[in-house]
Amino acid sequence: MNAYNIIIALSCVIIFSHIFNFISKRTNVPSVILLIILGVGINFGLQLYGFKIDSYVMGTLEVLGIVGLIMIVLEAAIDLELTKEKWPIIWKSFLMALISLVGCAFIISLIINQFYREDPVISLLYAVPLSIVSSAIVIPSVGNLVNKKKEFMIYESTFSDILGIMFFYFVVENVDTTNANAVIYSVIGNIVITIIVSIALGYGLILMFQRLKGDVKLFMLIAVLVLMYAIGKQLHLSSLVIILIFGLILNNNQLFFVGKMKEWIDQSTINGILKDLHLVTRETAFVVRTFFFVVFGSTIDLQALLNLQVLGISLGIVAVFFAVRFILLKIFYTKEDSILPEFFITPRGLITILLFFSIPAEIQSDLFQPDIILIVIVVTSIMMTIGLVKFGDDKEAKKEVEPAISAEGDSEISYFLQREGDDEDGSEEEEDHGPSILDELAEHEDSERKKAESGLGMNDEPENEPKEEDSDELEDDQPKKD
Repeated sequence: MNAYNIIIALSCVIIFSHIFNFISKRTNVPSVILLIILGVGINFGLQLYGFKIDSYVMGTLEVLGIVGLIMIVLEAAIDLELTKEKWPIIWKSFLMALISLVGCAFIISLIINQFYREDPVISLLYAVPLSIVSSAIVIPSVGNLVNKKKEFMIYESTFSDILGIMFFYFVVENVDTTNANAVIYSVIGNIVITIIVSIALGYGLILMFQRLKGDVKLFMLIAVLVLMYAIGKQLHLSSLVIILIFGLILNNNQLFFVGKMKEWIDQSTINGILKDLHLVTRETAFVVRTFFFVVFGSTIDLQALLNLQVLGISLGIVAVFFAVRFILLKIFYTKEDSILPEFFITPRGLITILLFFSIPAEIQSDLFQPDIILIVIVVTSIMMTIGLVKFGDDKEAKKEVEPAISAEGDSEISYFLQREGDDEDGSEEEEDHGPSILDELAEHEDSERKKAESGLGMNDEPENEPKEEDSDELEDDQPKKD
């Protein structure tokens, strides 16, 4: 395959991804599902021509996943506002993510331990990635929901990613630890150090980048963030917290730069960085997410669905997800709030795959079936699709996006006709409340004309207005012409 064929293939994937986004908005079918199906189709095509998926592709998948995760979390962080009004959503989503993660992880570890007779700690290590809700799938899929539901899902999935990664590396680092006190100190120390480092880096990066001159600096900012993430991983810190806190400080700088610290920042420069960063992160996350799920789809082995034992265990794990989610939604939601379609939105995806790649070779299990990961990801994505298609067409969301249409009007009326109708309604209201602007102008012209005729308001007569004598002559001549 030559270079031009590769360029054509990559370009077609991007074009198809845009088309899938359009289809997703129309049908509520998540674009991620369509990308995975595209990857499966590409795999069949490659097999027909004798190409095989090798270890290089799997390495590419891991790199794409890491960069995509950073971009997705950064994109979500710079969209979130920390206000008193949103505090209930923040703490509810945090508790929801934490309890769901811990509860699902321990139940799934029991399932793995019972069926595969694996060590309890190793079983927990494999259960944690399966218990994390994928923000890479949730965030682009909930755009059509009302703001309250959408923000809750974004917060929950982001917290699930961060807490899940912290939980996973906590288990990895303490596989051989038998002292409970050492484990507790390790967890608390990791959290405290990560938060302190994240806040310091957040302030430092903002103060540094607002003073950089030149037009090309956003990708340098992203490169620094990726570098900090990678270094944090090498130091066994929860690096996603660094990305999240930086985005929150940048988007909510009024809360973090108070008192004399307000003098340290130039608000116009910060707003410019935010505007450009929104565009760059959104586009970059779109491209990386596209290729990640296409490559993932190309690695899927559909023959795993024929193994009834693996299929049964996978469906049992999915049942645990929905049972735990149903209970928690009933606890955190009021009786007036509907738990749909949130009940169906619990997909596994990018972060699950990344963490499975990150399990050290010396503690990997020879008994666990990796096909369980594939089936769980596919089934949870299909369930989310069903929920969004059936319950995601929310009338409240339409009211927030579209102008109200009168009962007599056609529901398919175009935007411009709606605007024209709104203008007509507005003009009628003006007539009811008082004279229009045109009436006032006409009255003003009449008064000026009267002043001109009486000679009180003007020193010179207008050139275009006929004199009184000429007008009298015209009146005298008119009967003669008749």
